[in-house]
Amino acid sequence: MIEYYNRKDKKYEIEKIAGDKYINWIYSSPVGMSLLQIIIKKRFFSKAYGYFCDSKVSRKKINSFINDFNIDTSIFEKKINEFKSFNDFFSRKLKKEARLIDSACESLISPGDGKITAYENINLDKILHIKGGIYKLSELINNEDISEEFSEGTCLVLRLCPTDYHRYHFIDSGSCSETSKISGHYYSVNPIALSKVPEVFCRNERQWSVFDTDNFGRVLYIEVGATCVGSIIQTYKPKVPVNRGDEKGYFKFGGSTIVIMFQKDKVKIDKEIVDQTQRGFETQVFMGEKIGCKM
Repeated sequence: MIEYYNRKDKKYEIEKIAGDKYINWIYSSPVGMSLLQIIIKKRFFSKAYGYFCDSKVSRKKINSFINDFNIDTSIFEKKINEFKSFNDFFSRKLKKEARLIDSACESLISPGDGKITAYENINLDKILHIKGGIYKLSELINNEDISEEFSEGTCLVLRLCPTDYHRYHFIDSGSCSETSKISGHYYSVNPIALSKVPEVFCRNERQWSVFDTDNFGRVLYIEVGATCVGSIIQTYKPKVPVNRGDEKGYFKFGGSTIVIMFQKDKVKIDKEIVDQTQRGFETQVFMGEKIGCKM
């Protein structure tokens, strides 16, 4: 059971998880953990499932997925019968009016939909502590020089579950570097899995880039893949100016995570989100909504 904070309604809710029985069995039983190490965490397993989700046959999964998780189809850019595969549906675009973007230059916005946690004054050797997992930024991106730029800064972790909108966006206007890719495994990023497998983020496949923003200094984007994520797709053009809210990329099927790092004294995260993080809860957010401000 995953409980999160709904900041709109000011209450805690239980997340409805895609494949919850499967995840619980895999990460909580000896047989499941054995299969995880031998097959499930491997690249070929997620890639094989990704190929299926790219096929026309996979379209049969779309309606049941929508009904099971009560997904609002009125905000889709496409009609349901226009999706060519399950991955086409999964990485769907939304109508512009579905996600309003806070345009105030001092407002820090969420890069996507999901459950967010925030960490301030980070220690580079212990940047995150999620369900017992401690991470070093240098190991997360395999780059000591870039890591040093974010000492004592702020870290945001946005977890996208399979039912979320799976495109992610730029939080400000500016220019982004080329993407660096780090190969790895495909463990789940569900909190259940994070509590069972140490340093998942440093083990999974990930991509990172540095975004030079107009209002928040240099920002480090890290996209982390997970079980059954066929691909992390970057759709932006490196070193080309972008606007706040422009698309950066998307994930194909599976739960995924975006880690964003800010330099010291550049942003102030909304107290509500920080307080919930300290209490051990993620906060539900949507792309474009204000989650903090410029310092």
